[in-house]
Amino acid sequence: MSHLTSQQLAQLHTALLQQQEDIRHRLHNNEHYGLQESLRDSTGELSTIDNHPGDAATELYNRSMDISLVERDEHELDDIAAALQAMDKGSYGSCTVCGGDIPFERLSVVPSTRYCKEHNPGQHAPFTRPAEEEFLSPPFGRTSLDEREDQNGFDGEDAWQIVESWGSSNSPAMAEDNEIRSYNDMEIEADETEGFVEPWENFVATDIAGNHLTIIKGNSYRHYMDTEEGDYSLDPNGKKSRE
Repeated sequence: MSHLTSQQLAQLHTALLQQQEDIRHRLHNNEHYGLQESLRDSTGELSTIDNHPGDAATELYNRSMDISLVERDEHELDDIAAALQAMDKGSYGSCTVCGGDIPFERLSVVPSTRYCKEHNPGQHAPFTRPAEEEFLSPPFGRTSLDEREDQNGFDGEDAWQIVESWGSSNSPAMAEDNEIRSYNDMEIEADETEGFVEPWENFVATDIAGNHLTIIKGNSYRHYMDTEEGDYSLDPNGKKSRE
């Protein structure tokens, strides 16, 4: 036995019929969002070959949007038809998942729904990411050799770093890290060393024979010390100053 009163059922039945009529009227008046017209009729041209690619892309986008709108209306009509059929069978107002009663307040807002709030499919976002992402994860999955201990060659990530060094559309304002202050810091592994393995190799120098150790107190040296990787007391000159 339905938990809805006869007055409530009559109100919902009227709402379903009204929605059904509105959708059918909309589809008929706009000729299914213009899908019954050919591209030639909509553009007024016999051929679009000589058009700018951007114009053709706009027409394709509009046609794709029209198809989506038609599919949405047809889906709503199917839901309304199923709800009206459930009314005839006396099963209207019951959740198809748990069998529980759907409150009248919910039905008055969405008369064609077949689910209670807890089991509404719309509550869970579907995983619609491209399958290629799983195959290519992590980034540069097939071409990155960083995760392989037996490889240390030029890979896809290195190729991208070279291209990215010439600039990209990213900016410091779009960075997730709050410490980004320059465009160079936006690059992948921007702090990766180049031309040396250990950071201190960038500021420690000797002569050609390997003698006369010299510390070049540049930015690399200061950064190394400031990050507490080294100790100013180890300076060969015995100075702790950063100057």
